[in-house]
Amino acid sequence: MKKYLIALLAIFSLGQVAFIPMASAQNPRVSIPDFADLVERASPAVVNIRTTEKVVQQQTQGGIPGIPEDQAEFFRRFFGVPIPGLPGGPKQAQPNPGKPQESDRGVGSGFIIESNGLILTNAHVVEGANTIYVTLTDKREYKAKLLGLDKRTDIAVVKIDARDLPKLSLGDSSRVRVGEWVLAIGSPFGLENTVTAGIVSAKSRDTGDYLPFIQTDVAVNPGNSGGPLLNTAGQVIGINSQIFSRSGGYMGISFAIPIDEAMRVADQLRTNGKMTRGRIGVALGELTKEIAESLGLGKPRGAYVRNVEPGGPAATGGIESGDVILSFNGRDIGKSTDLPRAVGDTKPGTTASLQVWRKGATKDLAVTVVDTEAGQAVVKKSDNSSSSGGSANSLGVVVSELSDAKRKELNIRGGVEVTGLGDGPLVRAGVRSGDVIIRIADADITGVKQFESLIKGLDVNKTIPVFVRRADSTMIIPVKPK
Repeated sequence: MKKYLIALLAIFSLGQVAFIPMASAQNPRVSIPDFADLVERASPAVVNIRTTEKVVQQQTQGGIPGIPEDQAEFFRRFFGVPIPGLPGGPKQAQPNPGKPQESDRGVGSGFIIESNGLILTNAHVVEGANTIYVTLTDKREYKAKLLGLDKRTDIAVVKIDARDLPKLSLGDSSRVRVGEWVLAIGSPFGLENTVTAGIVSAKSRDTGDYLPFIQTDVAVNPGNSGGPLLNTAGQVIGINSQIFSRSGGYMGISFAIPIDEAMRVADQLRTNGKMTRGRIGVALGELTKEIAESLGLGKPRGAYVRNVEPGGPAATGGIESGDVILSFNGRDIGKSTDLPRAVGDTKPGTTASLQVWRKGATKDLAVTVVDTEAGQAVVKKSDNSSSSGGSANSLGVVVSELSDAKRKELNIRGGVEVTGLGDGPLVRAGVRSGDVIIRIADADITGVKQFESLIKGLDVNKTIPVFVRRADSTMIIPVKPK
């Protein structure tokens, strides 16, 4: 029996050994790419950008900049450090007080997209600069002209007076795949032509800005801003723009602007010197799972409108606070940040079709898009009213009739004002005195009697949406009456 067992174990062992090469053949190893040739080709088209600003120098006493005079004297006496302006230290030239002096402002990166000296970088690299200096890899330095910048997308285009320069080819950021190798070239901390590599960690990463970002784990640090993110073919797929950091340095997460989006902006900047984009005059809020369910949407989708600009395009087109915009000009709106991008891409003057969710049903509207530079109305903040007598209802609030002045101030048709707080779901949700309840579920609030009658008939086991107006915002609060 033992001989049989030994023989079987030997067979199984041999079988396992025999299958190992087959498993390896089915799962071939992926080798790490050699970036050396790519870097050699791409580096000459990546530039260092240095900016300066005019500052007024003040007449100061001798010492070490940034160190109090008593501490500076300590260093001189005990460590023998020669300090300009102090006995035994070198002479220090005193600038003319009150006269503007050129001072270094910051450093960043950029890359050449046309051989005639057209350069792409970040807006925050060059914004506010008095002079922009561009240094090539062969150490030639030029003064650059700013053709235009767009702070919203963080894109800037500058031009230097040069010819026959090396340039980078542009890729297709829509074809970027999560997991593919990428590398960055830039000037972190002023160290020109530094190369770092990694992979694409995520696509269409929403950080609250106007553009969706490409997320990578490429080491990007201050000074890398404006430099190219390259694929293994040496094509630019993004512009390194932001990092996530608690220390100010690289922590494994960096973000790049997709090159397709960047070039769309750059084309307008080089032609017009500015970016023209549309707006409709709405302020948006977060649509949570609880709010979506209370509204009957099922799952969070669309852009929740928390405020409509009085007299703006949206108000004229019939959009109301509390609406959820599901589509814009045939483009589905998956989340609130999708709407500004869709509207911004629309040419001012265009009449766009919208579908909104209101009172449990869809409604089709039309809105004329205007330029972002069109005047915007200022909505005054409402002050909180003092509490008044009365007993709290099942929602936990005491309400009173809405004054004509407050109705006009908040630009609303009706509602009741919260004047007292008790114990109930609205109070626990953060409602306070001075707030105005304008709608419950699908019913608009017209007065106190109608409000009290309405909440008496609410199903205590069902979550309902309560629309609350506070200053220039409309909040949707899903609650269950107690």
